[in-house]
Amino acid sequence: MSTAVFSEILTGLYENQIIPYLGPGVLFDAKNKATGQAMPADSESLILAMNNGKPMAAKLMYEFPRAAMNQELKKGRNFLGQFLTKLYGETEWTRAAVHNWLADWKPNYVIDINRDTQLQDSYADEEHTLVVGLARLSASQFRFKIYHYDGSSYFEIPQEQIDTRLPLLFKPMGTPKPEANYIASDADYVDYITELMGGFAIPDFLKEYRKGKQYLLIGMPLNRDSERMVMSDITYGAAEKKGWVLNKNPTPKEVRFCKKVGLEIIDAGIEDLLAAV
Repeated sequence: MSTAVFSEILTGLYENQIIPYLGPGVLFDAKNKATGQAMPADSESLILAMNNGKPMAAKLMYEFPRAAMNQELKKGRNFLGQFLTKLYGETEWTRAAVHNWLADWKPNYVIDINRDTQLQDSYADEEHTLVVGLARLSASQFRFKIYHYDGSSYFEIPQEQIDTRLPLLFKPMGTPKPEANYIASDADYVDYITELMGGFAIPDFLKEYRKGKQYLLIGMPLNRDSERMVMSDITYGAAEKKGWVLNKNPTPKEVRFCKKVGLEIIDAGIEDLLAAV
């Protein structure tokens, strides 16, 4: 891995021209404070946590949204929300090194497809805007809620009131705070991605701000269609070279996809990035 490439990327990050896009891998070192177990974040670990540590049928183990849909049909949609809130909102976790790094320099815009609260905790001492993804609403065509954080608490605001000078945290797959909302099951993803493609899942300010930007995908596998579709639509309007993805062992499918969308695969892991900063 060329140090020159990392130097170029870090400069772009610190100048807010390259946007951090956080996948489940950024939580690799977050542990349950009581048990020492790793935080479930990727598809397989989430499925196991949801199913009391037991594997599900092979076709369900393929991807968390598929397994979550199975559980939703059996136990109701509330089951998924309660599971994710208990996991991420009520369990105490150690801090992930990536989040400590982000807290040090606080980028203007971060996309985090995880459902935990560590990114929000990184900004807990200053004002910011939080955008949370929603799915399957009947009352509104929009698939997001926007919150202003005033330094101590969140309150919901309309998109016209976004203070564009403040950092913006985008949690498309949800978070337990300030109120629990999640994109989890296949049905959630289908609805959310449909409205994302239609332009109703991103505030107007972000549609403008993201034009011409580049991205660094950190801990972000690209071998599943749902995550790839979300990423492609959220980063719509990026520079011709969309950015970079840290991936030491890309699958052929990931290589083809990255070439198609303009992402350069960097033969490096998260630890290599943290060592470079």
